[in-house]
This record gives sequence, C-alpha cells and structure tokens, in this order.
Amino acid sequence: MEQLADRVRGWHRPMAWFAGVMAVTALGSVVGLVVDDRILLGAPIWLKPLKFAISMTVYCLTWAWMYSLLVVRRRLASRVSSGIVVFLAIEYLVIVVQVVRGRPSHFNMSTPLDGALWVTMGGTIAALWVGTAILTALVLRAPIADPASRWAVRLGALISLVGLALGGLMTSTPAQTVPRSIGGVQRMIGAHSVGVPDGGPGMALTGWSTTGGDLRIPHFIGMHALQALPLLALLLAALATRLPRLRPPGARAELVVVAAAAYAGLVALVTWQAERGQPLIRPDAATLVALAVLVVGTLGAGGYALRRRNGARPAGSSPRAEVTA
Repeated sequence: MEQLADRVRGWHRPMAWFAGVMAVTALGSVVGLVVDDRILLGAPIWLKPLKFAISMTVYCLTWAWMYSLLVVRRRLASRVSSGIVVFLAIEYLVIVVQVVRGRPSHFNMSTPLDGALWVTMGGTIAALWVGTAILTALVLRAPIADPASRWAVRLGALISLVGLALGGLMTSTPAQTVPRSIGGVQRMIGAHSVGVPDGGPGMALTGWSTTGGDLRIPHFIGMHALQALPLLALLLAALATRLPRLRPPGARAELVVVAAAAYAGLVALVTWQAERGQPLIRPDAATLVALAVLVVGTLGAGGYALRRRNGARPAGSSPRAEVTA
C-alpha cells in the first residue's frame, strides 16, 4: 500500500483532479438523461456530454499515471499536461453550453454564436492533439524496466495519437460540407456519418450509425490504444505466474508488439469500412476477408513469437531461471 501511495503521489495532480471532476460531471449527465427528454440529432441531448465526460476521465487518468513514468523534462510535461486540462475544460464547457441551448456543438456554423463556439472547440481540439504529441514524444524516452510494459506504453501512445488525428476526417469528406437543415440548424460543415445524414438509427449507448459509415468508430478505437495495450501488458504479467511460456520477459514484449500491430490494423480496417459508408455491424465480404486475414495473421505471429522465444532457451534451462537471470 505504501508503494502504491508513492506511485500515486507521482501522478500529475491537475490531470488527476480533472479526471475526478469529469467523473462527477458524468454523473450529472446521467441525471440530465433522466430529467431532460429532449432529443438532438436522433439521440438524447445529454448523451454527448456523458460520453465526453467518461472519455476525458479515462484520458486524464491515463496521462496522469504516465507522467509518473517520466524522468527527464518533467517540468515541460507538467506544463503541457496542465494546458491540456485547460483545453479539455473549455471543450467540455462548449458542449454543455450548446446542450443547454438545444444546439449541436460540433460542425455547427448556423449563427455567429454557433460558429464562434465551434471554432473555439476546434482550436482546443487542435491544441489537445499538439499537447498529446509532445507528451507522447516524452514518454517514448521513459525508462520502463519491463520490456512488455515499455512497448505497451510507447506503441499505445503512438496509436492513440493517430486515433486523435482521425477525428479530423469528420470535417473533410465532400458529403459533409454540403449545407443542410437539421432541426432548425441551417449550416453544418462536418458530420460523424458517411453516406447517411447524422441523426439516423444508431447503436445503443455509442450512437454509432447502423445505416452508414461512422467516423467516430476509428477515432474511438484508436484513442483507447492508450489504455488497451498497457492493460494487456499487465494481463500477460499476471498470466505469467501460471503459464510458463509467458515467463520470459522477451516473450511478453513480442506479444505486446504483435498486439499493437493488430490493433493498428484494426484501426485501419474500421477507418476503411467507415469511409465506404458501411455500418460497423453490417460488414461486406471485403471487410470480413480483411478481418479474417488480420485475425489469422495476429494468431500466427503470436504463436511464432511464443515458439521462438521458448524454443531459444538452452537445454536444461527453465523459464523461471531465465526470468531470474
């Protein structure tokens, strides 16, 4: 417990505190869902603040922890992290203001106020990406002893950075730049859906389109590599106590690298699927073939890594002895 307390004390405090604030805000959004029955673009109006509050909570907790891994340039990392907290707060405030007004927060250029709020939000999103890029560059140099954890943190941060950048696709496709009318909103310069208007049938909780492509999917999956790969490294370390093949640190590291490659492939696959206007839950033959190739390739690479690492031990040696060494 003392070691855990020491580690938590090394976290970035503004990030950690803001994560707590957003967790409370998420509960407030749940209350909003219960007491406010307004619908905006086909979804309960408080659903977007809820999803953003949860996402910001997870993001800030992760980077607050990753800050504790840094040895050099900690002052720069602290300042950048504090700046990110400010940008996230502004972004979330714009979302809530537009919810109160009953207006879309993203891509809305219908009135001067709507446009000013969207431009402000766009600026915070760009600043968030730049800040995350700086933190990613710093964490690539973090001296993490365990090779599996080291590669999980590095590759997770890089893929997450790509996932953040994929959000820009929502403003760049031709169909999204055509002015249209949605519930009194006259001019939208972007959208989440491809091939169908925003506000159509969507999946439960996420709201992802079930009739067309949805660019929120690769954006979401890509961003959360930051949590998925480090969690995989922790899981492999826990399984290593029971599975001898996972005890060599190099074996776990190679499995993390294979998983990262598969994760990047999945991000590319769902991006390709969304750009073709295809719902996630209705993949065509080409998507299924690509997914099968990705799964088979991942399993094959993972199996090869385990056989190569475990087969490379000298005769008579044991996995436990290799770990000790």
